[in-house]
This record gives sequence, structure tokens and C-alpha cells, in this order.
Amino acid sequence: MKINLAKSAGFCFGVKRAISIAYETADKQKKSTVYTLGPLIHNAQVIDKLRLLGIFEADRVEDISKGSTVIIRTHGVAPEIYDQLERINANVIDATCPYVRKIHKIVKEYHNKGYKTIIFGDPNHPEVQGINGWCENCAEIVQDLHEFECKANGEKICLVAQTTSSKEIWEKIKKNAKTSCKEVLIFDTICSATDERQSEAKKMAENSDCMIVIGGRHSSNTKKLFDICSSICPETYHVETASELPKSVFDKCIIGVTAGASTPEWIIKEVINFMSEKTTMEEMNFVEELESTLVNPTTGDIVKGTVIGITPTEVYVDIGFKMDGVITADELSSDSDLKPEEVVKIGQEIEAFVYRVSDKEGVVGLSVRKLAAIESRKKLEEALETKEILTGKVIDAVRGGVIVLYNESRVFIPASQASDRYLQDLSSLVGTKVQFRITEINPRRRKVVGSIKSVLQEVKQKKFEEFWANAEVGKEYEGVVKSITDFGAFVDIGGIDGLIHISELSWSMINHPSEVLNVGDNVKVYILSLSKEDNRVSLGYKRPEDNPWIKAQAMYNVGDVVKVKIVRLVSFGAFAELLPSVDGLIHISQISTERIPNPSSVLSVGQEVEAKIIAIDWENKKISLSIRALLEPQATEEVAQETEDTANTADGEAQKEETGEEVTEETAEE
Repeated sequence: MKINLAKSAGFCFGVKRAISIAYETADKQKKSTVYTLGPLIHNAQVIDKLRLLGIFEADRVEDISKGSTVIIRTHGVAPEIYDQLERINANVIDATCPYVRKIHKIVKEYHNKGYKTIIFGDPNHPEVQGINGWCENCAEIVQDLHEFECKANGEKICLVAQTTSSKEIWEKIKKNAKTSCKEVLIFDTICSATDERQSEAKKMAENSDCMIVIGGRHSSNTKKLFDICSSICPETYHVETASELPKSVFDKCIIGVTAGASTPEWIIKEVINFMSEKTTMEEMNFVEELESTLVNPTTGDIVKGTVIGITPTEVYVDIGFKMDGVITADELSSDSDLKPEEVVKIGQEIEAFVYRVSDKEGVVGLSVRKLAAIESRKKLEEALETKEILTGKVIDAVRGGVIVLYNESRVFIPASQASDRYLQDLSSLVGTKVQFRITEINPRRRKVVGSIKSVLQEVKQKKFEEFWANAEVGKEYEGVVKSITDFGAFVDIGGIDGLIHISELSWSMINHPSEVLNVGDNVKVYILSLSKEDNRVSLGYKRPEDNPWIKAQAMYNVGDVVKVKIVRLVSFGAFAELLPSVDGLIHISQISTERIPNPSSVLSVGQEVEAKIIAIDWENKKISLSIRALLEPQATEEVAQETEDTANTADGEAQKEETGEEVTEETAEE
């Protein structure tokens, strides 16, 4: 007789977690009664053991004494149960399976959004009843495709499944939902461990003369395993203990054994041993082999396993031993910003260090962080010798420096080595990735010291040399604004900082560089001039093609009549805007056909008027305008003759105004 035991037989990670929580609670509260709301798991033998530890099941909240400790079982409960427990001041310890809790969140969210909830599962199962409570008990519960077709309609539908449901039926329902429902959201909530367990049982039944399914009579997933196996292998038996094994199984050549998620390892072992006692010595070797797979690792071992469950605080790993491994979030990574689901995925193979083994709690404490620290310590020692540049993340600012995390090893960077420039606030580095070198390792004090500054200086020097080797006037660069002063902006163009003078920032008049640029801006610049001896680079920012005078040259000619806006009044005339940053002068003699005491007697700032272009000097950026020429058409020839003298006189008067020289009425008339 050959006995094959399914790899997935026995406790799933959710049940293991609940049992572990129960044992831990019993240990902490030895002198007080602890309740579970309903049987913690569907296994009478385990329930008996829990009673011996002082943990008793209560069917209703009313049966629980005020102030008692209550464990919520893996199936979860409806929100109103939490409210009832709060009213009796109960100390609630929630052992709801994370997969079930996820379904609670889904149905609550989409029920609030107006979706009709349909649950595929057993309406009498506590898990399904709990899920229904999170959508105000409004869900439609279906057990097969026919029921789904009857209850699905044109409404918006949110479709979920009991975690231990039949995968085969679920696939049929999903397929139908996609074609028959106008709007349906389908969530694959059948536990991956359930699917794996059912698939393995099906394959085993196909190749066995007899199947033994071990588990509680009230266990939903055990019943489904029995249904799957019995549909393939006629001789399939459902037993709770070894004493229920029928005599006929001992005549079979190949026996397959599987177990429900609520079946403890010791019951499986008992069944295997009972059958093995009837076999030959050769067959007894199987038990020894099984026994060897059920022993535990020891502290200090390095083990490999497969991730079978993830919660916000823990990762559960099948390490192929008697007990599964548990990695707490702080043993997964030293980076507190990382969440377990961001680091590992279900089904991923993982290697870890065994730092604790607890038979009482039924768990093996694993640490990825400690294993990584052991391996990175060797790397750090090598890096010290080779002066290799390493990359890590700054995780903390401490007195006198910062801490960089490198593969779970903490490296101290003194403040003097944290940057190539003075930093008043070292906390600005926290959360950034940096390159550094190891400068010292003190095994006695378990201290590793590094330097960011040495790497930055080396990189900067290399960029500096590359820049001067390739720099030339007119060459364009992309840079970052490092600082802003009253006279301009300094831009890092890779290896050196260049200056954009305020006059090169805009074709328009600005009062301060901050009107155009901010620190940290990415900018495109070009070299205007450079001096390697003085280590000085002047940069241009405004583009020649954006020069408003170039645009004006293409738009205006002498004789054009233009609409302009008065922008400034002076004693000798008025400056009028043709384009932004392009002004023309209307001399006082060209404002009116009559003599006026000053321009403000006729014109005002902001006023729009029509004027004629009577002269243009593109080289010196001067445009002369005349309102008078439009008022006296017959005087056009005379005006044209006066154009050159007027423009020259206006130019001199503008210069006098800017230098502070007095402009008299007589000089204005000239």
C-alpha cells in the first residue's frame, strides 16, 4: 500500500493565525475566561483543546459577560456584532481572516455606491452571513449558476464569492455575469489556498484507488474536498479521526490523503500512522519520511519557503516544516515606509533567517532583515577595501549626522560628510537615495561609517572637467536654477554654475529675477561668454527669436497708421506702446495742431489713440509717431520734412530726462 499526502493538507494561514492568536491570548489571561464568538474553527478536537486552555465558544453576544475578552473567529462578523460587543465593554481580539476582511471592505464600498451585492456561497455559513452584514443584509446569495441567472438583473452588480467556494462553479457564474449583466464588478475572492487545495485533491483523486478526506463534519471547505474527490474516485471517505477509517482502505494499493483548512497537523499524522501500522516495513519508511518533513527548524537556520499569506502587519511563509514561518513587518524591512504587500507577493519564494521557534504558539519567527544584514555586512567589508561606491536610502537624521540604510545595514554618515556644501537642516536628506563610500568599520562597536561628500566631490570634479573640455559660446544646455540674487540667477549646467544676468532673463523690463524663475526650475540656456581662468560662465535665457523689435520690424513701416496705448508722459512728449516692450515717441510737437503747454493737457496714461509712423530707426530701436499728421492731412509733407529733426530732438530730450538734465520749454520747442 502506498500513501500519498497532499502538500496543501491541513491548516491554511488564516486558521493558523487564529489558533496562534488564541494560544497567545490564553497565555496572557490565564485567570480569566476567554470567549470565541462561535467555534473558532470547525474541528471538534481543536475546540476541546482550547477549552482546556480556558477558551470557550459563545453562540451569541448575550451569552458573554460584560468586560470579557472575545476573539472574533476567522469567518468574521457583521458590523452590528462589533457594536454589540462595544456596548458590553468587551475586549475584542479580531482574528478575522485577512481575505475575508477584504471582502467586507469591497461589499461595503460598492453597496454605498449603489451596487447590488451578489454573494456566491452557502447562505447558512457564518462567513457569508458576516459578509452580508457589511452591505446592510441586502445581498442576494446564490449557490449555483441557475440561482445566479434568476437573481441577476440589469442593476449595477458587485459579485463576490465565499473564500472556500467551488472554483469550478464560480468560473461558470463569472462567465455568465460578463455576458448577461450590463454593469458588473467581479472580485475573485476565493482564497488562493482553497483553489490550490481543491486542484491538488482533484489530481490526487484521479490517480488513487481510495481517497481519505480528513476534517470536521461542519467544515465547509472539507465538505467541498469530499465532493470533488468522490465525484472522481468512488471510494472516498470523510473522517474526523483515525478511528473512523473503514477496514476496506487497507486493501488498496494507492491511497490519497488530503485534509480541510481546519484540520490540525497532529490529526493528519495520527491518520497516516494508523494506516501505516498495517503496511510492510518498506511502507513504514513513508512515515519516517513524513515525520522528517514535520520537524521544525532551529534558531540560526536559513530557510527557503513560499509566501502563502500577507496581512498589513505579517507575512506567512510555507517553509516545508511542521510549522509555518511568520515574518512581521519590522523583520521584513527596516524601512518603515514600506508595506508588506509592496515587498512580497503571494506565491513568491523567499529566503529568511530563523530567529525564534515557538512550539507553544505554533510559529517559526523569520527575518528577511537579519539575513540581509548578515549578507550586507560582508559586502560592506569588501567595499571598504575596494572603495566601491554604494547606493542607499537616508532613513533618519540623528545628532551629528544621518543614517543610511544599505541592504538592512545601518551606515552612519557624519554631518561633515553628508554633503559637499553646508546643510543647516540634515533632515532634508531623509527619504532620499544617496551614493556613498565606506570609510570605517568598527566591529567592536558594531559601527559602520561612510561619506557622501567624497562621492559628490569626485562626481563634481569629473563633470567640471567634462564641461570645460566641451564648452563653447552659443552651446545650449539644460540646467537647474540653484539660487537667485538681485542681479540674476545661478544655474547648474552640469559641473559648473553659470549666471543669467537679470538683463538676459526677459525682453521686458523686470524688477527682480524671481518674476521669471524660481529655485529648482529646469531651464534651457546657452553660453554667452566664458572664462576658464576665472571659472566664470555667462548664460543667456531669453531667445533672439522672441525679441519684440524683430517682430515689430516685420509688422511696421513708415507711413502706417497704428492704434497705440499711452504708457508714459514726459515733458517733451508721450511714449506709446505698439507691442509689449516696443514703444514709440509722440513728440509734444506731434500731439496736436495747436500749441500745448504739456502732453498731459491732451493725453493720459492708458488712453488709446491712433497715430502715424513718421520715422523708424531699427538699429537704435527708435520709432517716431504723430497724431498731428492725421489731424492735418495737408501738412503731411511738412511733417515728413520735420521727421528727422523731431526724432533727433526727442532722442536728446529722452536722454536728458534719464540723466536728470532739465528740459525747458525753449529746448522742447526746438
